[in-house]
Amino acid sequence: MSFWNALLRRSTLAAVAATAVLLASASVPVHADPQGPSATDEQITKLVAYLIQNEHLSKRPLDDEISARFLDSFLKTLDPMKAYFVQSDIDQFEMQRHALDNQILRGDIRFAYQVFRTFLQRVDERVGWIKQLVAMEHDFTVDEEILRDPEAASYAKTEAEAREMWRKRIKFDLLRLRVDDEEKMTVEKQREKVLRRYVSFSKRMHQTDREEVLEMYLTAMTMSFDPHTSYMSPRSLDNFEIQMRLELDGIGAALQSIDGYTVVNKIIPGGAASKDGQLKSEDRIVGVGQGVDGEIEDVVDMKLSDVVDRIRGKRNTVVRLEVTDKDGLNRRIVEITRAKIELKDSEAQQAVFEVGAKPSGEPYKIGVIDLPSFYLDMEGVKNGIPNFKSTTRDVRIILEEFNRQQVDAVILDLRRNGGGSLQEAISLTGLFIEDGPVVQVKDANGDVHAYMDNDNGTIVWKGPLVVMISKFSASASEILAGAIQDYKRGLIVGDRTTHGKGTVQSLMDLGAQLFQGIQNAPSLGALKITMQQFYRPSGESTQNRGVVSDIELPSLTTHYDIGEADLDYAVPFDRVDPVRHRNYGQVSDAIRQQLRRLSDKRRSDSSDFQKVQRNIDLYLAQKDRKHITLNEDKFRAELKELDADKEERKALEQIAEGGETGIQREMYLDEVMAITVDYLQLVLLAQSG
Repeated sequence: MSFWNALLRRSTLAAVAATAVLLASASVPVHADPQGPSATDEQITKLVAYLIQNEHLSKRPLDDEISARFLDSFLKTLDPMKAYFVQSDIDQFEMQRHALDNQILRGDIRFAYQVFRTFLQRVDERVGWIKQLVAMEHDFTVDEEILRDPEAASYAKTEAEAREMWRKRIKFDLLRLRVDDEEKMTVEKQREKVLRRYVSFSKRMHQTDREEVLEMYLTAMTMSFDPHTSYMSPRSLDNFEIQMRLELDGIGAALQSIDGYTVVNKIIPGGAASKDGQLKSEDRIVGVGQGVDGEIEDVVDMKLSDVVDRIRGKRNTVVRLEVTDKDGLNRRIVEITRAKIELKDSEAQQAVFEVGAKPSGEPYKIGVIDLPSFYLDMEGVKNGIPNFKSTTRDVRIILEEFNRQQVDAVILDLRRNGGGSLQEAISLTGLFIEDGPVVQVKDANGDVHAYMDNDNGTIVWKGPLVVMISKFSASASEILAGAIQDYKRGLIVGDRTTHGKGTVQSLMDLGAQLFQGIQNAPSLGALKITMQQFYRPSGESTQNRGVVSDIELPSLTTHYDIGEADLDYAVPFDRVDPVRHRNYGQVSDAIRQQLRRLSDKRRSDSSDFQKVQRNIDLYLAQKDRKHITLNEDKFRAELKELDADKEERKALEQIAEGGETGIQREMYLDEVMAITVDYLQLVLLAQSG
C-alpha cells in the first residue's frame, strides 16, 4: 500500500470512527426495526464499502456491474425458487439495479428493508393460501408436473399464476409425505405437518433482527465480488471463533430446527448433557429457563439462533429445559449445569487397521487420520495461552504414536475438510516433508511470495502416505494435497478433483478497524475478505480446477454442482512461475497406472461399487430433468429406480457426520486401504529390484 493510499485509509477510517464513537454508548435495538436501519448500520456499511474496494484481491470498484450482481444475489438469498415475490415486485426492485452501489457508498441500506418488508408481506399472503391449499382435495392420478430447477423458474405475473404455482408446490409436499411417510400419518396429520412447516417459516422470518438483515444484505454485495467474501455479524463472528478454537460453554448437544421445533440432533460425547443422561436425541426443546428457578420461556417457533443463545452460557451455571419426545409426549423439565464443551467431532481422530498380508504373513498396519478442518485457536495464540488448540500439534502427536506402533503407511482423510487456517495447512504439510515451499501466494498488487515449511528439516512421518479427497475438500485441504502431489510425496485418492477454492480470506474485525488503539472496542462483526490467491509449488492455482486425484474412485459427489467453478462470480484460474522444490520420487506414472489397474479390477468385482456406478448413471440421467411428476404412480415408479435427491442428501449427511462415532470402516476407506497395500507392495518390489 502506497503512502498516499495509507494516509487516505487512515483519514477515512478516522472520519467514520468519529461518528461511531458517539454511537457506541447508545442503546441499539437488537430486533428488526420496521422503520429501517440504525446509524450504526450506516457506519458499518460505509466501512465495508471502503474496505472491499481497497483490500479485495480484484481491486475493482463498487460500480454498476457490482450493483446488478448485488440485486440478483439479494433476491436469490431471500427467494431462491422465485416462489414468493411476483413480477410486479421485481419490476419495482429493478428500478434500483444500477443504483445500489452509490447507496452503499453513502451507507444507505434502506432498500434492504424495502425488499425485506415486501418479502414478509408475500410470505404472510402465501401462508393464507397454504391454509386453503392443504385443506383441499388433491388428485394424485392426473398427469402434471412441478418445476424443480430454480434457474429455469420465473416470477409469477398474476395472482392466479402464483396460486397455481403454490397449488403444485403444496401438492408436491403432500405427495412426498404420502410416499416417504415412515410414521404412517393420517391424511389430516400430513396436512398439519405441511401447514406447520410454512407457518413456522413465516414466524421465523418475522423474527429476523436488524443484525441479520444487515448481514444478508452486505453479504449479497460482498459475494458479488467473489463467493467467499462476506460480512459476518457479531453473532456469526462469535460462532466462527468458537468453531476455530473447538470449544464453547454449553450443554453439549447439537440442535436443529424442524418445522418450528428445536430438536436435539445428537448428544456430544463427554458433554454436560451426555453426563446428565436425561436429554436424548430427537427430543424437542419447547422451553428454556435460566438458573434453578428462572421462568421457563416458550421457544416453539423461535429461530434456532435465539434458542441456542438462551441455552449457551457461562460454565457452572444452570439452564432448565422443558422437553418432550418427538411425538410431543412425555413433557418434562431437564436441569443441566453448563460446562466446557470440546468439539471433538471437528478435531483430528485416528485409528489403526490391520489389512492384507506381508511376505512374512503378518498383516499390514495402516494408520488412518480423519481431519475435518484446519483448526487453530486464534484467541489462544493472541493471548499467549500455552497449548492452544492446533491441528498441527494434534496430528504430530498422532503421527508420533503411529511411529511407536510401527504402522506401515498413513492415510490422511480430508474428504470432509473444507479448509481453515492457512498457517496450519503449511505447518501440517511440514510434518511430511523436510523443508521447502508449500504454497505460493499472490496479493492484490500481483506480488507473489512463497510460504515455506521452516521446521529445520524434521519429518515426523517418513513412510508411504495416501491422502483421501472429495469435492468437499477445499482451500487449506487443497494446499496440503497439492504440495504432497507436487513433491511426489504421496498418493491423492478419491473424487475426480477437490473443490477448487484457491483464494485466501482474511478476517478484518470492524470494531478494531474503527477504534484502532482502543481496548474493548465494540463488536461490529467482521469482513471476511478475499485478499490473496494461492498457488502450488508447481505454479498452478487450485482455483476452479482443484487438485486432480492420482486414482479416482467413482462417487456421486464428483458429479454434484458444488465446486468452485459452479459458484457465481468465482475468481478465474491462472498460473504463476514454479518455485524449486524437492522430488521425493515416491509416486511415479508407472506406479499410478499399476494402482489404477488393480483398483479397477477390484471395483469391477465389487457389488457395492457396481451399485455406486448404477446410481451415478441414474443420477446423471435425472440431474438434467427440469420437472418432477405429481402423478403418484409415476412418482413411486421413479423412486424405485433412484430418488436422486435422497441419494444426494444421504451422501452429504454421511460426509457431514463422519467421525461422530470415530473412524468407521466403509467401502471407500476399505478400497483406499487396499490401494495402500498395493502401493506398499509395489514400493517393496521396486526396492528389491
